Amino acid sequence: MARRPLTPLALLAALLLCLAGCGGGGDDGATGAPDALRTTPGGGTTTPGPTGTTPGGSGARSVDARDLAVVRAWAATLQRGDVAGAARFFALPSAVANGTRPVALQTRAQARAFNRSLPCGADVISARPARDGFFIVTFRLTERPGGACGSGTGNTARAAFHVSDGLIDHWLRVEDLEGAPAAPGTPT
Repeated sequence: MARRPLTPLALLAALLLCLAGCGGGGDDGATGAPDALRTTPGGGTTTPGPTGTTPGGSGARSVDARDLAVVRAWAATLQRGDVAGAARFFALPSAVANGTRPVALQTRAQARAFNRSLPCGADVISARPARDGFFIVTFRLTERPGGACGSGTGNTARAAFHVSDGLIDHWLRVEDLEGAPAAPGTPT
């Protein structure tokens, strides 16, 4: 099933809301994430499965197993210290935000630089659907060759992903709301 690409205006609105923090309000137990990144009612699925509706979830989609497999493969590649290989999992262009203003990755060199900037490796713990084809992945941070995770090792971090045609086209850091925040200065 072909996915409809996000319009530049929709992406900009989601990214600005993400950066603004959107603190509070709402009947869904507001998480501080923009509407496009709020999880579905009932929490959605936390394991890969076939695409379909989320149990108890007002017609929201579950995490597509193929899209989650892309993120798992990217994380495993980066965890091995293969920055160039990890960069090949990103579409060009793609948008990334790791506690900074959104950055457009236009070249493979920029994708390599972004992956190199991530000091930790990461194991996927869980994933849940969000709106507009995004899904939020929770990671357990690890050391990786060429990185310096340090005291962040063992903590959790979250990122919202959008995958199209087997490539990551959006990677947005999400505040870890599950309890164990990543140590300062240790992005995923």
